[in-house]
Amino acid sequence: MSKSWFVTGTDTGVGKTAVSCALLAAARRAGLRTAAIKPVAAGCDEANHNDDALQLMDWMTESLDYEQVNPVALRAAIAPHIAAQREGRSLQASRLAGLCRGVMLGGAQFVLIEGAGGWRVPINGRETLADLAIQLQVGVILVVGMRLGCINHALLSAEAIARDGLQLAGWVANQPGEVMPCYGENLETLQRLLPAPLLGEIPAMSPFDADLASETLSLEALLS
Repeated sequence: MSKSWFVTGTDTGVGKTAVSCALLAAARRAGLRTAAIKPVAAGCDEANHNDDALQLMDWMTESLDYEQVNPVALRAAIAPHIAAQREGRSLQASRLAGLCRGVMLGGAQFVLIEGAGGWRVPINGRETLADLAIQLQVGVILVVGMRLGCINHALLSAEAIARDGLQLAGWVANQPGEVMPCYGENLETLQRLLPAPLLGEIPAMSPFDADLASETLSLEALLS
């Protein structure tokens, strides 16, 4: 099976997709065959395609059908469990895990499974996307949106990941907006307190350039 990681964030809007695309670009530059999965996406266009999933497809090396990359596409850009309820659909971690494994076994050497929102986003009345990562038994990459409150959000996420029995394989400091006050001091605090290596710092970019962002990342900790 490929080396695979679950990408989560400290919150919604912290740049999980942007960071995932940068990681895919870095892996491609390292000569690896890459694939990515967005198992559940809420917020789709008229063709029932999600922009995050389409971006992942642009940066992976493997040629996959859209339905393989984003098997559950929900129309409304709201919490996945609510969007699914409105469409009369049932989301289950075990079924999502089976769909992910199909891609993980497909020959790519570097596979990312991108979550939605943060670690504890519900998918039904009793399961969250964390249950998907648990069933897949993969390492976790945490995207930390470098803004006020990120230390608390990052430490709570890391504690939850560890409590669920998974390894925090690494984290990325991403700036989804303006540079936060005392950025350096906050970064140093996170490096000291998070039990995982910093994979890189991605500065604010408008528009975002995954190739350029990939140059700030190191995959050594993931691939060693």
